[in-house]
Amino acid sequence: MTLAGKRVLVLGTGIAGTAAAEVTRELGGTAVTVDANGSADHLDVSELELEAFDLVMASPGFAPHSEAVRACEAAGLEIWSEMEFAWRVRRPGIPWVMVTGTNGKTTTTQMVGAIAAAGGLDVRVCGNMGIPVIHAAREECDLVAVEIASLQLHFAHTISPHAAVCLNADDDHTDWHGSLEAYRADKAKVYQHVRVACVYPAADRLVESMVEEADVIDGARAIGVTLGAPAVSQLGIVDGVMCDRAFLDSRHHEAIELAHVEDLDHLVAGDVPPYLALNALAAAALCRAVGVAPEAVRDGLRGFRLDAHRTAWVRDVDGVAYVDDSKATNAHAVEAAFGGRAPRSVVWIAGGLAKGQEFSSLVSAIGPRVRAAVLIGVDQAPLADALARHAPEIPVVSIAPGEDVMQRAVEAAGGLAEPGDTVLLSPACASMDQFRSYADRGEAFTRAVEALDR
Repeated sequence: MTLAGKRVLVLGTGIAGTAAAEVTRELGGTAVTVDANGSADHLDVSELELEAFDLVMASPGFAPHSEAVRACEAAGLEIWSEMEFAWRVRRPGIPWVMVTGTNGKTTTTQMVGAIAAAGGLDVRVCGNMGIPVIHAAREECDLVAVEIASLQLHFAHTISPHAAVCLNADDDHTDWHGSLEAYRADKAKVYQHVRVACVYPAADRLVESMVEEADVIDGARAIGVTLGAPAVSQLGIVDGVMCDRAFLDSRHHEAIELAHVEDLDHLVAGDVPPYLALNALAAAALCRAVGVAPEAVRDGLRGFRLDAHRTAWVRDVDGVAYVDDSKATNAHAVEAAFGGRAPRSVVWIAGGLAKGQEFSSLVSAIGPRVRAAVLIGVDQAPLADALARHAPEIPVVSIAPGEDVMQRAVEAAGGLAEPGDTVLLSPACASMDQFRSYADRGEAFTRAVEALDR
C-alpha cells in the first residue's frame, strides 16, 4: 500500500508511534501524533477534525475503550495496529513468522532468530524487543520473526504470515481487552491468513480450537508440538531427542532428529523445564516451516542465550540466592518460573500493575513452596487477597510505594529468608507503576541485592 498523500493519525508517541510517523513521512504521507499521556507537545484527539484523516495507527497504549479510539471509530476511520501498519508497508516477498502467547513469546521468537541464523538466513527479530517491527518490515532480509501481543493483534486485519504459534492463552490484559474471552479472541487472530503452518501446543485444547476455527490460506497445516513422542504432523521428544514428524514427505512412517533436550542445558540450572523445551519445539516448527535445515535447529539452540531478567541468578548473600525474574509480568510466567529453577523454599517478591488478573490459581499452585511474600506496587490488593484466601499461613509484608521501593523490598525479603532459600523477584504484574519497564525493575533489584552487604 502507498501512503503518499495520505493523512495518518498516529495514536501514541512511543517506539511504535515514532516508527509509524517516520515511515509515513518517508513514504510521502502526513503524520499527526497524539500522546496517550496528554503531553503538551502533542495534540488531543478532541482538537482534531477526524474526517480529514485517511487512517489511524493505534499504539497499544490506546485500548479499544479509550476515548480516542472510540472517537476514531465513530468517525468511520480504519484503525491499524503497529503490526498491521508494518505489514501494509513491508518489503514484499519476505516471509513472516509470528509468535504470541501469555508467556514465552520473547524466548521463542529469539530462538527462531538463533535457529534461522544458524541455517544461514538473514533474519530480523522484532516486536516487543529488538528493532521496531515497522522498521524491520522494510529492510532487505530473508525472514522477519515477530513477537506479537494480543494488544497488537486487536487492530490487525490483513497480516498473512508464513507460520504462526500461540504458545498459551491464560488470564492477562483483561483490563485492556475488557474480558478474558475478548483477550483470547484477539490471541486467536495470530492464525488468521496463515500460509503454511499453524503451530500449537498439542496438549492445549483451547489453542487447538483456535487453529481449527482459523480462516487460513488453502494448504496451510496444523502442526502440533508435544513433550511426548510426536504423532503425524507433530514435533516432539523421544528419549531426549527432539524429533520432526511434520516437515518431511515420509512423516507417516518416520521422524527426523532435530536436536537433543540437553542442548538447552546451558540455559538453566538443573533439569530443563518443560516450558523451555516446548518453546524450543515451537521455534523449531516455525523455522522448519520456512525451510530451515534440521541441523540448524541443533546449532541454533546450542548457541542461544536467554534474555536478561528471566530467572537470572544475581548472587548469593549469607547462603540465600537472589534471582531476577522481572520479566514475569503475569501469573502464567510466575508459575513457569516455580516449575523450573525455583527451589523448595522461596521468599517471593511480587506486585505492580495487576492488569485485571486474578491470582487464586497461581497462589494455590506455588503456595507450598513460598516461605514468605513481599508485595510491591500500587495494585497490591489482588495478590494480597489471593494469598489471604488460599495460603493464609504465608507471612506477607507490604512495601509502600515510593522512593527506594526495591531496596526496601529486597531488605525485607532478606530478613525473611533462611540459608538455602531463594529470594525470587517474579512479580506477576506489569512494571510501569513505579519503573520504566520490566528491565528497569530487574536492574533495580540487582542494584539492591548488590548493596545488601555494603
